[in-house]
Parts: sequence; structure tokens; C-alpha cells
Amino acid sequence: MNGTSKLNVESGTYQSGYYISLFGAALILLWIGIFKFTPTEAAAIKPLVENHFLTFFVYKTASVQMVSNAIGVIEIIIALLLIFSVKFASLRRYAGIGLIMTFLVTLSYLFTTPGIWKIVDGVPVTDFFILKDLMFLGFGLMIVQNNKK
Repeated sequence: MNGTSKLNVESGTYQSGYYISLFGAALILLWIGIFKFTPTEAAAIKPLVENHFLTFFVYKTASVQMVSNAIGVIEIIIALLLIFSVKFASLRRYAGIGLIMTFLVTLSYLFTTPGIWKIVDGVPVTDFFILKDLMFLGFGLMIVQNNKK
């Protein structure tokens, strides 16, 4: 096609970007995963979890803190899979699948949580922290697609 070029995954710039993204995603997931063990974060995610069609039932079987802890453990495991995938390429696919599944669910909270969207000065806005998950979803798709590294 005119005006397009193939992505050079062997270039130093691509490699640098990939590892910055990998370690950045791992750091953020690790940090957020650890924060899930606090009562503040457990309370903050409750409206998201209880209004979602895939997760609404969890508070019937577990406490608010236990649910948050479980989500934190999942985020920490995905972060560790990302980190260890640098040395063990076989883990990369699992890390990518974990990113995709986690962030498809969290992005769907934008559509299932009542009151998450507000109009401010005529512009629809939300809690922008969830929008970071678009990047994580994209990175997960890249990892799964480029699992040959």
C-alpha cells in the first residue's frame, strides 16, 4: 500500500519501546495490585464490581476486602508474568492473555457502572483512570500477536 511501511520489530527503537511498555505495565499493575489490599481501594472498586454483569455476584460469597484482595492478586500475577517473560518467553503469551482479559473487563465498567459518566462544561467525562486500560489492552494484543520474540 502506498504511504505505509512494515513495522521493524528488530529495530532498537521498537525493542526499547517494547521493554519500556512491558516494565511500565508491570510496574503499574504491581502498584495497583498492591493498592487493592487497602480498604480505600476495596471501597472504591465496589461500585464497579457490583454493577457488572460478570462480577455482580462476588459480594454474595466474599467480603469487599476479600474481593479486592483477589483482584489485587490477579494484577500482581500478571505483573510478575510480564517481568519474568523477559527471561522466560513461554510466559509472554499468558501475560498477554491476562492483560486482554483483565482490561476488557475493566473497560466494560465504563458501560455498566451507573453514574460513571458525567457532563462537565458540556463534555462527557469519566474517571479517567480507567482509560489507561486502553493502552494495556493494546499492549496485551501486541504481546499475544508477537509471541515469537
